[in-house]
Amino acid sequence: MNCIVAVDRNWGIGRNNQLLVSIPADMRFFRTQTTGKVIIMGRNTLESFPGGKPLKNRVNIVVTHDPTYKVPDAIVVHSIEEAAKIAEGYNSDDVYIIGGASIYRQFLPYCDVAYVTKIDYAYDADTFFPNLDEEPDWECVEEGDEQTCYDIIYCFTRYEKKAAQ
Repeated sequence: MNCIVAVDRNWGIGRNNQLLVSIPADMRFFRTQTTGKVIIMGRNTLESFPGGKPLKNRVNIVVTHDPTYKVPDAIVVHSIEEAAKIAEGYNSDDVYIIGGASIYRQFLPYCDVAYVTKIDYAYDADTFFPNLDEEPDWECVEEGDEQTCYDIIYCFTRYEKKAAQ
């Protein structure tokens, strides 16, 4: 299983249920990685999308505690375990955790790869992703070249969970 996220210098990912910044190349990367795949998200993440609608050309799994919550074109589940059970029916390499913070934290133990777009700026975030640089089970195995979008400096990185010793 994979997770995909854009983080600032402090591993911030959002504020007021919105992304901190929109970088076109990062959006393209997200689209390329997840199209035709399975994405797992929380209800707030889904509702932050345009029109609150599931993303096209993907299997959308939405985790919510609300037993009455329904979304056309999405699979709604009520626990991490239920989402993980559905994900078992797919190739693990084709499953992406896309947020928010609580979903990332709960699914991180299931993930083997994290695609992290690192933004070289500290935003006023209220939502954070676990700092993988401080997680002993994770290591950065790939760091792309520094890129810019207007005055935003960022790079694409890939983390992998270390094999059990």
